[in-house]
Amino acid sequence: MLDVVRLRVLVAVARRGSLTAAAKDLHYSQPSVSHHLARLEAETGAKLIQRAGRGIRLTEAGRLLAERAADIIGRLDATAEELAAHVGLRTGRVRLAAFPSALGTFIPKAAGLLAAAHPGLRLHLTETEPPEALRLLRAGRVDVAVIFRYDDTAPEDGGVDMIHLLDDPSYLVAGTPPGDLADHAGSAWIAGCDRCRGHLLDLCEKAGFAPRITFTSDDIVAVQALVAAGLGLTMLPGLALTAHRHPEVEVARVPGSGRHVYAAVYGEPPHPPATDALLAALREASTAAAALREAPAPAPTSAAVLRKASAPAPTPREASAPAPASAAGLRESR
Repeated sequence: MLDVVRLRVLVAVARRGSLTAAAKDLHYSQPSVSHHLARLEAETGAKLIQRAGRGIRLTEAGRLLAERAADIIGRLDATAEELAAHVGLRTGRVRLAAFPSALGTFIPKAAGLLAAAHPGLRLHLTETEPPEALRLLRAGRVDVAVIFRYDDTAPEDGGVDMIHLLDDPSYLVAGTPPGDLADHAGSAWIAGCDRCRGHLLDLCEKAGFAPRITFTSDDIVAVQALVAAGLGLTMLPGLALTAHRHPEVEVARVPGSGRHVYAAVYGEPPHPPATDALLAALREASTAAAALREAPAPAPTSAAVLRKASAPAPTPREASAPAPASAAGLRESR
């Protein structure tokens, strides 16, 4: 029978690509890692690791065993967590993977709700995009994956229970009032992650053109900085603009376009108590986040305050004019 500890060592080496990095992750010495790998090769009768210059790489047999071991260990860890959960929610942990703009908006609220309801329950967070989050979920390395999908996103594989949290509208983001999508057939575009890029391509195709993509980044801070510098325009969801809004960009909602945000769990209910507790917190926090779209826009950033301070004083008539309203909490250009 294969030793689980040695399988963990192989998975760590495959994930980190070196004995030194794997030893650091596992809190082992490097000779101990080498010893475990040598014993695993003896158990399996297969060469798992080979030298490549000053480093190492997995053989074909090593890659195959590492992939299977990752799934096995993930399931063992998940089972251990489920058994611990039956003791109660006084102790234990629950693991969540989520995309960046969810982590920057409603998930901290959910974490606070969970901590208040179950102080002894530890929440582990992983930031990653939906495809990787689902892979971690299927491998048993997380208990819940908060993901998004568009109407044109390919269906997810079976075995995953999808719990709808909220709908997130799309916005055109530009350095000047953006107008409509069809106005930008000749514009330079900045694309995001694979799912967002695919959605952009689909919308532009329906508008009758193929976008000229000049930059690609899934960092919403960098993307908006590029837009503010006049290097192109982009499309961002409302959660991303709530998480970070550059003071020098204009936005306009794209009618009929948006993404759907879900909490994904593996398998059908009933779920372990810790998972159910996290799902309840996510539902409450996401409901509050959806309601915030009707609230006033947040206070301006420091850069906006500085620009206002350096601007000429308004005339009395300007000073008495009412402030513009924003139904979505975002400064829209129509």
